[in-house]
Amino acid sequence: MKAADFRVKTADELSTELGQLKKEQFNLRFQAASGQLENTARMRQVRRDIARIKTIQGNSSAS
Repeated sequence: MKAADFRVKTADELSTELGQLKKEQFNLRFQAASGQLENTARMRQVRRDIARIKTIQGNSSAS
């Protein structure tokens, strides 16, 4: 997802999305450890989406 897509969401929606992404990241880590991970690029996408959300949350609290 692009940063612009996250910026239009409310703080509650961002928190929900962040929770979902962290759960997905956890599951992807287990799949990678057990050798069942098929889409390795998804780990990078999830990690970057988490960073985007945290950045936007930090910027919005300063405004």
